[in-house]
Amino acid sequence: MVRKNASKTAAQKTTAAEGGPRKRGGSRPAPGRPTPEPPEVSEPTLPREPLPPAPDQDGPATVSPTGQPTGAPRSAVAQGGAYLTNAQGTRLPDSDHSLKAGARGPVLLQDHHLREKITHFDHERIPERVVHARGAAAHGVFRGYGTAAKISKAAFLAKDVETPVFVRFSTVLGSRGSADTVRDTRGFATKFYTEEGTFDLVGNNIPVFFIQDGIKFPDVVHAAKPHPDREIPQAQSAHDTFWDFVSLHTEATHHTLWNMSDRGIPRSFRMMEGFGVHTFRLTNAQGSTSLVKFHWKPKLGVHSLVWEEAQITNGMDPDFHRRDLADAIEAGAFPQWELGVQVFPDTPEQTFEGIDLLDPTKIVPEELAPVRPLGLMTLNANPTNFFAETEQVAFHPGHLVPGIDITDDPLLAARLFSYLDTQISRLGGPNFAQLPINRPHAPVNDMLRDGMHQTAVHAGVAPYRPNSLDGGCPFLAGADEGAFIEAPVELPAARKVREAPASFADHFSHPRMFWLSMTPTEREHIIAAYTFELGKCYEQAVKERMLTVLARIDPQLCEGVAAGLGLPAPAAAEPLADVEPSPALSQIGRTWPVDGRVIGIVADGDADLKGVRAARKTILNAGMVPLVIGPTGGVLGSRNPVTVQRTFATARSVEFDALLFAGVPRAAADAHGARDAKAGAPDPDGPDPRVLLLLTEAYRHGKAIGGWGDSSRILGAAGIQEDEPGIAFADTSAAALKQLTRALAGHRAWDRFPATV
Repeated sequence: MVRKNASKTAAQKTTAAEGGPRKRGGSRPAPGRPTPEPPEVSEPTLPREPLPPAPDQDGPATVSPTGQPTGAPRSAVAQGGAYLTNAQGTRLPDSDHSLKAGARGPVLLQDHHLREKITHFDHERIPERVVHARGAAAHGVFRGYGTAAKISKAAFLAKDVETPVFVRFSTVLGSRGSADTVRDTRGFATKFYTEEGTFDLVGNNIPVFFIQDGIKFPDVVHAAKPHPDREIPQAQSAHDTFWDFVSLHTEATHHTLWNMSDRGIPRSFRMMEGFGVHTFRLTNAQGSTSLVKFHWKPKLGVHSLVWEEAQITNGMDPDFHRRDLADAIEAGAFPQWELGVQVFPDTPEQTFEGIDLLDPTKIVPEELAPVRPLGLMTLNANPTNFFAETEQVAFHPGHLVPGIDITDDPLLAARLFSYLDTQISRLGGPNFAQLPINRPHAPVNDMLRDGMHQTAVHAGVAPYRPNSLDGGCPFLAGADEGAFIEAPVELPAARKVREAPASFADHFSHPRMFWLSMTPTEREHIIAAYTFELGKCYEQAVKERMLTVLARIDPQLCEGVAAGLGLPAPAAAEPLADVEPSPALSQIGRTWPVDGRVIGIVADGDADLKGVRAARKTILNAGMVPLVIGPTGGVLGSRNPVTVQRTFATARSVEFDALLFAGVPRAAADAHGARDAKAGAPDPDGPDPRVLLLLTEAYRHGKAIGGWGDSSRILGAAGIQEDEPGIAFADTSAAALKQLTRALAGHRAWDRFPATV
């Protein structure tokens, strides 16, 4: 048995100095402590009974099902015992690894602990999804390029074949009522209604995951969800239980780093990459196989919000992402993504350039294996009914078609069981595939009968085979008739073990590669994200432990976060991994189409309205969205008036990708603090304070700012120099728009963000 470290942690020393765990100088400590005792930095190893409830906690009265008092103490309803058990009380030696045929072999169906743990987890919420509860979706079409013929016989990938799709984007942690622009992983799930059956590509906007084995999925979600006693914080990972878990479970380091980067706060679903996460096996018409990783590449490029922008957006418009998607489709700015694959030889080792392809916490840099485009997806229609479509759509990684197969990834193995099981609970029974949004676009003759919500009226008397009473129907199909036939993979003779292969033990080389691939600006954002998230944690030990993890990624990262937390930066426990950067991981340094970008045109009744009308026309012709921001609602001008879409009171910078000034608006009639706190006490000779706030926020967030005529005077009032990056003022609206559009192509004026790392 491993003994506890006898030395005191910083958290314990602080507690001792305070005179006890709950007091400080005779006063109560700050609220928010997640447990009644401070944790140690190292993982506890000496068995002990569960901690008691906190002093402010209580539970329901102990009465019988018929309301009769039992006299039992309220603590009697809680779980007890120092050791982990299954639901029947049997102690367990391991809960981190599925039972497999050898460390690298397939997961065995006989793993009763995996099935019990996952099944219970799948049924923990009714009816809301346990994860990915908040989502938005759209209909579209996928058109194959025909470039997949050498690697897959899937019919929907053939040249010019068009396949209907339904795509659901989502956050992971929040409830259905949470906000959109939180820092979180996003789901990117696509249902292909192919002529060979339904294919679901169920991925994320981050190519790696927190865990390597699906048996740990309940653990990571329980840790990331709101604390179970108070149900806070909602839709975020900035709390003790999440960082307690990932600091102890270092295989989560790579995914956590992606989440702390700008990838964790996308600008739009339309500007978000998608990844299949796992390695899949493709089979071509000749029976040859390849291993692949799926990628969705957005035509508009990969862009993100800056952190302050995201925070403001959550308050101003918590539906920002779903509104952006629906508005773009409604306006005809249809989002598009290319589906591509990285292709690897299907070798017995299932590795590529030393990278284990079965490890879902690893990526293969695109410089080593370029992404080959297979087809183009266009989203062109919004749902008619959110509940019937977006809420009831049911995805499953096991919905496969001929030519696409799975591998022995142990995370994927659990998902194949979990998703199907979840739908039964969430959608009320086994017939969820009959809901309109889930119905295949290929003939179904499955011999599955009855059950809750059965809406098909089956004919015949023999739902079994072989039969003669129904004429032998349905018949089995062969490969020539388009049957799905699993690739005949050789399995090694192996012992049944709960282990992970040795290659899974590397938790830091890929996070270090990601860090080294970031530009200085992106590194600053990562440091700020870790500092904010860990700063929200109560327990000092959790912060100290996480710094030891960051030290193994990079000393600059660790020192930057430690400085923000007011803690010393520890040295790395082991030498840092020697890796090469992957420039493809950075979001900065390229230019992209400006389709669907929103430009706010600021004007009042004294502005050059002819120029405003010309600017609106130019913006629309460029595939962007113009929104006129005026002092009040209604119109500007009397002859050929200009309609106002936003007012100084309702507009906020986060809604716009760029601002275009048609003049310097004076304070409007409602520009006073009693009516609008943003206005404060305006200068009667100066611009409307809310316009200045709009301008300074947009400037601070690196957005393009322009105008024409004498509108540049507003820059001086805001303390902004006209020659700074992303500033585009000219004599005419046409000239200003040309410069502004050029600046928009880079998404932001990144030179406005000074970096020290």
